[in-house]
Amino acid sequence: MRRSENSVVVLGGAAGAWGDSSFALPQLLDSERCDYIFLDALAEITMAILARARQKDPALGYATDIISMIGRELPRIVQQGLRIVTNAGGVHPRAAANVLRGMATEAGVEIRIACVEGDDLMDRLDELSDLDLAEMSDGEPLVTGPLSFNAYLGARPIAAALGAGADLVITGRCVDSALALGPLLHEFGWGLEDFDLLSQGSLAGHLLECGPQATGGLLTDWRDVASWHDIGYPIAECRADGSFVLTKAEGTGGLVDVRGAAEQLLYEIGDPGAYLLPDVTCDWRHVELRQVEVDRVEVKGAIGRPPPATLKACAQVVDGFKVTALLMIGGREAAAKAARLGSELTTRAARLLERDGHPPLRNVDVEVLGAESTYGPHARTTHSREVVIKISMHHDERRALSAIVRELGSFAMAVTGLSAGGRGLPKPTPLIQLRSYLIPRDRFAPTIHLDGASIPYLEPSPAAPVARPADSKLGHEPIPVDELIEVPLVALAHARSGDKGPDANIGVRARHRDFLPLLRNQLTTRVVADWFAHRARGRVERYELPGIDALNFVLRDALGGGGISSLRFDAQGKAYAQQLLDMPVRIPRAWLAHAALPALPSRRS
Repeated sequence: MRRSENSVVVLGGAAGAWGDSSFALPQLLDSERCDYIFLDALAEITMAILARARQKDPALGYATDIISMIGRELPRIVQQGLRIVTNAGGVHPRAAANVLRGMATEAGVEIRIACVEGDDLMDRLDELSDLDLAEMSDGEPLVTGPLSFNAYLGARPIAAALGAGADLVITGRCVDSALALGPLLHEFGWGLEDFDLLSQGSLAGHLLECGPQATGGLLTDWRDVASWHDIGYPIAECRADGSFVLTKAEGTGGLVDVRGAAEQLLYEIGDPGAYLLPDVTCDWRHVELRQVEVDRVEVKGAIGRPPPATLKACAQVVDGFKVTALLMIGGREAAAKAARLGSELTTRAARLLERDGHPPLRNVDVEVLGAESTYGPHARTTHSREVVIKISMHHDERRALSAIVRELGSFAMAVTGLSAGGRGLPKPTPLIQLRSYLIPRDRFAPTIHLDGASIPYLEPSPAAPVARPADSKLGHEPIPVDELIEVPLVALAHARSGDKGPDANIGVRARHRDFLPLLRNQLTTRVVADWFAHRARGRVERYELPGIDALNFVLRDALGGGGISSLRFDAQGKAYAQQLLDMPVRIPRAWLAHAALPALPSRRS
């Protein structure tokens, strides 16, 4: 039954990834506020882990920890009459559903469990090879022999499962925000072409999908956050008009304010005017965020257009092996010793491979943590007396890497102050490449099973895509004529960064609207590209979000291959925003008295 225009549907986000806190779901249940709780389990690297688990044991392939956490709470879930939606089914949703049915029987509770399938493309490789698919980043053809191959489904199968009476819906791969949009479609009856509502509902999911990142987690101004050990998990109070209030359970740690909501809106997006999802093309450039009470932010203003004619699908491909060693060096000139160790070990590895008849290393990456090597030419600390050297290597043969690793111990007798911390030798693991493709959506037919019975479902045909509206001509407003002084960017802005495959994004929001013209003027794509020249190999794009006084930068090919294949320590660009916030900008001296300008951090902080 469709809810009334004035009713509110309360969503809770209890997991931002496989491995999130076991306190999250109990916390939201303790609040007794939620109509739905969803748990997001899947990241790119998770799919590879789950696929390998299923290869070893056909009964596995789902996010075991999250399924177990749900199972432990089934009595309270049933008692409160709320519903659960999760993509913890991974590459085997039906197995996850069967496990939960068994746990429900053991707990003596009755609950209807549905699973959504149709995202797994492993049995359709021959069919898809006829489509001449091109990889999204480099145009290469469809891979052969992937470890897994899954498409991102949308929210409508979830809504259909709920409409059929499911109390708990388990999916495989779907876009994260669909876990929230599905319940809203079911509750409010939003239509196929209610694009603004679909965009707003997707935004609610986008803000909640990473758990406490919307409630004080990752906040630039981290000292303002009450606590992390008891951080509140996010709640969205959603209305039929699409607007919602972002909040958290009372009495929990964390912080819900406009800063955190804006940073999370910017997290891991590309073009904010064309954020492509299976159900809608979102335009979040003019979203409005308003602090209505303590720990309560109202969110509205999202715009939507028809979704794309394709769905994104990602394949995980084994490409040789990698190994990473972490060694601590203490004492005077520790950073210099570490840099030399990296060079010496790489040289010995080359000698060993040549001696034993192996091909050379395909790639090697050395970073000295504690000496700011990830900052490249912007490093300020080179005299630390304790550092950790990270050495990562890529080779086609596991045994070649194992032979190199066995040489590590000898360097403990060569480098003063070197320690492995009591750990054993690192073991080579498969290096997984992510390959992404766009596949015509008419090639997909999601299926729904409710307590073992098939539920009729036909994926609707969306409206034809329409062109992206042009950006508003904002121009470059003149900067006040005054003596200019240099301050770090963090004085004028806060920021958050993330990854999308091989690319990184950095969202930068002005602390006050007065500062935005200066940021537009000084944070050009050329300036940002130069700042990250030691990390990014591709172009830099800039997008504007005037609704929240923000800029979003997309750095192409900036992660050494991306989270599951990169040899870098920060393989997902998590620290990129913090590095950009150290960049100097020039402001009028008079702005030092501006109320929005925080106390300036020292250059050493």
